[in-house]
Amino acid sequence: MSRIRGKAQPKGCQSAAVFIGIDVCKGWLDVFLHPDGGRFRVTNDATGIDLLRKQCLKLSAELVVMEATGRYHRAAHACLHEAGLPVAVVNPYRSRRFADVLGRLAKTDRIDAETLARFGATMRPAISDPPTRIMAQIAEATVARRQVVEARIALEQQHSESALAAIRAQIAERIEMCRRHLEELDGMLLDLVKSEPMTSRRFEILTSVPGIGPVTATTLLVEMRELGAANAAEIAALAGLAPMNRDSGQFRGRKMIRGGRTAARNVLYMAATVAIRWNRDLAAFYNRLRESGKPFKIAITATMRKLIVLVNTLLTEDRMWSLTPP
Repeated sequence: MSRIRGKAQPKGCQSAAVFIGIDVCKGWLDVFLHPDGGRFRVTNDATGIDLLRKQCLKLSAELVVMEATGRYHRAAHACLHEAGLPVAVVNPYRSRRFADVLGRLAKTDRIDAETLARFGATMRPAISDPPTRIMAQIAEATVARRQVVEARIALEQQHSESALAAIRAQIAERIEMCRRHLEELDGMLLDLVKSEPMTSRRFEILTSVPGIGPVTATTLLVEMRELGAANAAEIAALAGLAPMNRDSGQFRGRKMIRGGRTAARNVLYMAATVAIRWNRDLAAFYNRLRESGKPFKIAITATMRKLIVLVNTLLTEDRMWSLTPP
């Protein structure tokens, strides 16, 4: 079922570009049409999404904007994309900040849909292609693995603090279960990666770099889909590793990193700590910074940035890492 409620456009305005904002939740898709102010709601299932597709095509939407919401937006995104509609999937942080700029401090599904439509009209975010079926499965397995690791760490902390033998035994069993699940998920991820030739090749290139193991590689494949298609500055900014200016008037502040994709940055940190031991070029780069007086945090962040730029270059050129440049 759907509720459609729109406003008639004034004469002479029929050719105005239509921007559609979609707020996504498990059960519903709330839709807002900018600039005419129309809105409607459909169910977030095959029937509702098909109704949404027909309405968007009828309106000849200039751009459809929705937030990344884990798996709840994927079916609508894929359906609209297959219909030839331009769809941008944006980071919820960006749209929330835009709402603050508009002075919309309240948050409801209706308000969020309107904010997304106006965000699309003002910011014109880039169109997002939906992931392939295999990449969607890799993403789901990667998130599941991360959650199991977090659960195991929490259990290990509880185990170390518990004084009762019976409770410690129960916690130990759950820790062992987490370890078994991690092994199963690691095997599942490798099978999924190898099942798609292009993904397998990208994975092979990533893991050829000393310091990047299977977990880091799969996380980068999921979180940094732009790898190989963006330039060095863009990929560093997407990872949240590009130093940002903090200047105002005569004041020159210290540059700091900000934003970016936390999951990718976390695995890059671990990869960089390994790379400064086993990757000759990155080790020399890191040691040069430390010897010049740079603190560890700045040196390792610069190494992480150099590492992500390196793998971006390798994927762009479709070649494996080697000790000697080509």
